[in-house]
Amino acid sequence: MAKRLVIVESPAKAKTVNRYLGPDYLVSASMGHVRDLPKSKLGVDVEHDFEAEYRIIPEREELVARLQKMAEKSDEVYLAADPDREGEAICWHLSVLLKDVNESIYRVLLHEITEKGIKEAFQKVGGLDQDKIRAQQTRRILDRLVGYRISPLLWKKIGRGLSAGRVQSIALRLICEREKEIKDFVAEEFWTIAAHLEAANPPSFRANLVKINDKKVKIKDGPGAETIATEVKKLPFILHNVEFREKKKTPPPPYITSTLQQDSFRSLHFPVKKTMSVAQRLYEGLEIGDKGLVGLITYMRTDSVRVSDDALRLSREHIAENYAKEYLLSKDRIYKNKKKAQDAHEAIRPTSFDCDPERVKPYLKEDEFKLYSMIWKRFLASRMSLAVIDETEFDIRAGKYQFKAKGEVVKFDGYMVLYPKPKKEENVLPKAQAGEDLKLLELETKQNFTQSPPRYTEGSLVKELEARGIGRPSTYAPIIATIQGRDYVIKEKGKFIPTEIGLYLSEYLVTNFPDLMEFKFTARLEDQLDRISEGDLDGLSYLKSYNVLLEKDLDEAMKAEGIKAKGGIPLEDSCPECGKQLVIKEGRFGRFKACSGYPDCQYKQSMVRKEAKLLDEDCPECGSKLVMRHGKYGAFVACSNYPKCKYVKKDTKDTGIACPMDCGGTLVRKKTRRGKIFYGCSSFPKCKFATWDEPIAQACPDCARPFVLRKNLIKGKPYLYCSDEKCSFKQSVEPRKIWEDQNSK
Repeated sequence: MAKRLVIVESPAKAKTVNRYLGPDYLVSASMGHVRDLPKSKLGVDVEHDFEAEYRIIPEREELVARLQKMAEKSDEVYLAADPDREGEAICWHLSVLLKDVNESIYRVLLHEITEKGIKEAFQKVGGLDQDKIRAQQTRRILDRLVGYRISPLLWKKIGRGLSAGRVQSIALRLICEREKEIKDFVAEEFWTIAAHLEAANPPSFRANLVKINDKKVKIKDGPGAETIATEVKKLPFILHNVEFREKKKTPPPPYITSTLQQDSFRSLHFPVKKTMSVAQRLYEGLEIGDKGLVGLITYMRTDSVRVSDDALRLSREHIAENYAKEYLLSKDRIYKNKKKAQDAHEAIRPTSFDCDPERVKPYLKEDEFKLYSMIWKRFLASRMSLAVIDETEFDIRAGKYQFKAKGEVVKFDGYMVLYPKPKKEENVLPKAQAGEDLKLLELETKQNFTQSPPRYTEGSLVKELEARGIGRPSTYAPIIATIQGRDYVIKEKGKFIPTEIGLYLSEYLVTNFPDLMEFKFTARLEDQLDRISEGDLDGLSYLKSYNVLLEKDLDEAMKAEGIKAKGGIPLEDSCPECGKQLVIKEGRFGRFKACSGYPDCQYKQSMVRKEAKLLDEDCPECGSKLVMRHGKYGAFVACSNYPKCKYVKKDTKDTGIACPMDCGGTLVRKKTRRGKIFYGCSSFPKCKFATWDEPIAQACPDCARPFVLRKNLIKGKPYLYCSDEKCSFKQSVEPRKIWEDQNSK
């Protein structure tokens, strides 16, 4: 009997799913999207209802052909890509390509990759969600319209290599506007006064001056602070009032994508991209000893804090078994979703309470363990009882001067046994009664300055984008990667700083595309996409209205004067040689700063970042540390003691594959002077065999020589051919298959 074919995105996910489904199912991977708009042109027919010209991605042609053959031989096909808009779109593209060979195609939603989750999902198979597909297509076409219509205008008006993006440009605007706030910020001086006091009972404590004559204190300078301090020292301190309050603290809700990204960056210092990559592995499944492949967390792209009834029950059982009864809630706590939450999936949580982080730690990499522990603790804490805090506040008077001191004691830790508050300096207050005289031990005056708003980090940028309703958490990682990769921003000590080109580009886009660069407009667009995915809005009508605005802004921007006539992007800096304004230009080796007075003044400075990175490796010739430098032909490793030591590390790597000339040598990965990679014999110059193509550790079935990987430059398809020129064997192959074969050995 023919097998049932199941298609997921990745080989890792396929391996886990296959383990639970058994021999009647054949599980394969699509490697993500199999069709997309063409890269060489817009690919959207604006005049005919924005009809999209989807094509099979060149690298996926052979894979698609293989999936079609497998579908033809199968009774049924189950499309099990991720349960979100992108996953629905992947399934739709696959269904279009497979329906001619098999009409029995079903959609399966895998919210967790566990035996129970998979079997339940296969009992609820259905059809594709056409509304979700329309929403994803609308978003894809909008992104294409912005990128492919605005970018050419930027090349014409400003310079080559620039790009705009629907959310990318908004993220850049946030960073640039924050930089302007920092630049325009003027620090103001202010002073604070604190008294170190002692009551009848220990310990001593600290109280801050908060009011003078019942008005909020504001001390502008040192002389003013000194005048107050001199007067206060002469006055008696009396404990005017003691106030006791019991505060109950509620645990935060389970993680959603954005809060996981923010906490991971703040606590683990994981970039957003790394957080999503590690979470993907935890979701798809890892080898856990005798348990085999296990998906440890639920789907990690979600904006809902909802938790299934089954998970609530199991978490209660786990808490009851492992903690005192006081930690167990009498009634399940229900968190409310934000207004814009799609609620398609549960919150991010552990899939099994048998997989305690410490129990599975031996099977996880360090990063996987850290992230899994965070998710585990946050979820269980959200199911535990409140923490109870006893807060004490002293109201202290010294004549017209009012001081306050606050202290708190944890009466019952509750959820904080798993999820404690961030540590801060504690001010423990003594037992004291109102009317008690206090002894002044010391009066401290301190100069302070108001602080400018901080630059964005990855975590705070994600938080700001989410707060404004811009983009989706699943898109934040590629957005951050794009603005860094195009040198619009750089990261310094974990904080984003816009480059000159980034600042100018953002200002240009805001000036010439005011509608599309407006924060609220971009946020409303996300709401419209949600409405399309829910069937409440027609995607075509929205595309038409959006395109009207885009055309209007494009027409206005086309009429505006560009900067090419000015010789480059103008900067505020002056030429160090002649004093004229500096500009940014494009050259053969990238962007550079030059004098606007060229050719009279020929000053120029490369903008390609060439800082040397110190490595934890010693020079074999002089013992100094090695550094990574950037040269004309790319990065290289050399001695930090240059020019006294001119050692340069050769960029070679032995593949371990025997040279096909039978000389006893092996093939070594090398670089030419211009940085191009080739493979040559380790016995050079005795043996001069060399090839541009990558050797593969497989034997040719015809003559047993090593295979070599070659890429067909016309169609982009790789294939294997024998390293022996006398042998004519050749075999087409899927790139991923090569990678898996290499790594399995």
